[in-house]
Amino acid sequence: MDLQAFLITFREALEAILIVGVILTYLSRIEMTRWNKWVWVGVFLALLVSYGLALVFQIMLTGFAAMGSQNYLKIGIMLVSSGLLTHMILFMSKQSGELQGKVQKQIAHILTVGGAINMIVHSFLVVVREGVETVFFFAAITGGDIQKALQSWGALGGLILALIVGLLFFKGTKKIKLRTFFRVTSVFLMLISAGLFVQAVGIMQDLGIMGSLYRTAGGEIGEIYNITGFMPEHPIDETQYIRDTGREPLINGQVGIFMKAFLGYTQNPSLEEFVLYWGYYFFVFVLLAVQRKRQENNAASVEGRSA
Repeated sequence: MDLQAFLITFREALEAILIVGVILTYLSRIEMTRWNKWVWVGVFLALLVSYGLALVFQIMLTGFAAMGSQNYLKIGIMLVSSGLLTHMILFMSKQSGELQGKVQKQIAHILTVGGAINMIVHSFLVVVREGVETVFFFAAITGGDIQKALQSWGALGGLILALIVGLLFFKGTKKIKLRTFFRVTSVFLMLISAGLFVQAVGIMQDLGIMGSLYRTAGGEIGEIYNITGFMPEHPIDETQYIRDTGREPLINGQVGIFMKAFLGYTQNPSLEEFVLYWGYYFFVFVLLAVQRKRQENNAASVEGRSA
């Protein structure tokens, strides 16, 4: 249980730390640290909600009868988080293209318009999603005794390691040029956002909320490919693979479950998961191209008037 708690806490805390860190580093690099307090307000509110949910599970709930609604909550949070991260990608890309001249003034104006609420919502949803998932995972591995997992060395060790990794990551980004920082973090956020989106699609298909155009002869949702032998997405899948084939997968399921939680990795995606995952990237790239074109047109218009 300690090892499970360690892995759960590490992967959930690391994602939250990295995304909140991106927001804080971004604000620092554009000299807008006065908005940091609103980021921390969102983080604090998210921790309160997560703790409250853990308390409800610990005191009021027994067994797993009341856990059926967790997937609906996860779907909503994943989709909203994906949308907000996409917004952040577009916003950061816009500033990357406006690093000359009036960028500080433009950013200040954008942040002033609903800036506090924007910072709170972004940081709140990032942290609360990880907090809620941690509560559900802890409830699953302890049979509902969440306090047992919270008090284990695994939970504390996972949190400490996530903090160390996050600190090392952002210490390294201080040496990166601002334009490069925008681009690198945008790619990072895009990977996470696409993963959240496709995970929500997978959960909806599992619950029967969303169907599939490709089904097996038995009526089950079909898979486009199966690379369990390369990296199963869960230790259970690894065990089943070894039992069925007598071979060890190339990469074990502990890595797979981390990649699934962090980037939405799927060993056997459905048609919709595959198409929508890559469709998300296409959609974002189209939005970025349209945004870049508008910036070029606006720049040309300004130059024309000044001439």
